[in-house]
Amino acid sequence: MNNLQSKRIKASQLVLIGTICGDIIGSCYEWQSTKRYDFKLLSEYSRFTDDTVCSVAMADALVRNIPFDIHLKYWCKRYPRAGYGRMFRSWIYSFIEGPYNSWGNGSAMRVSSIGAFADNLDDCLSLAKQSAEITHNHPDGIKGAQAVASSIFLALHGYNKNRIKEYIENQFAYNLSRRYEEIQPSYQFEISCQKSVPESLIAFLESTDYESAVRKSVAFGGDADTMAAIAGGIAAAYYGEIPQFIIKECLNKLPNDIKDVINQFNTVLDTTMIR
Repeated sequence: MNNLQSKRIKASQLVLIGTICGDIIGSCYEWQSTKRYDFKLLSEYSRFTDDTVCSVAMADALVRNIPFDIHLKYWCKRYPRAGYGRMFRSWIYSFIEGPYNSWGNGSAMRVSSIGAFADNLDDCLSLAKQSAEITHNHPDGIKGAQAVASSIFLALHGYNKNRIKEYIENQFAYNLSRRYEEIQPSYQFEISCQKSVPESLIAFLESTDYESAVRKSVAFGGDADTMAAIAGGIAAAYYGEIPQFIIKECLNKLPNDIKDVINQFNTVLDTTMIR
């Protein structure tokens, strides 16, 4: 194994936990938003939310080769109080049959493992679409999932920020040329992919490391846990590093079954990527 391949495996193995740490960090600021960049990163009230449960469900489905919809319902029923939206909760318990044309960012926050797992970009886009359309079959919902997953895939395969930005703008027509300082002061809570995924990507693009990407996404003052989960997964892939104190504190907030999935997913990445 060469050094480049070793670094890519390490970065891939940080993607899922990078998403989860972003969710936990943002959890305190979802309903009590902050515009402060220097907010308290973690506290006794920080917790994992539906973003973590859904992300773990996708990773576990990939490892076990189980349909996304079956496993998503399975994991969400294990954690029924994680903070699901009304329509999604109805889908979990089959009060709604099939997808419900959602354009919300729930499709984008759960997709990070696909960017790390896919063998090539076409597979990444296809898997992201499959993962989204079980619930979020609106074009904006699918686009949001594909944009996040492909950003992670490209970051892991050596694309710099300019190339990632160019690809996402050309492929998905997101405007990533806006500046963070222009958007952040007046930005408000948004759950649509169209109005939260590009902003999460901009937080990553203007970051200098994992922590700054997560801080910028939370300090938008919007859907903090979801935006931090999105930016955190991409930043983990790109930088290949997460401060150890963040990983340690966040792992301490996770139950063993979720930690088991993280370990199993990373073991599979280690095995498949060295073949």
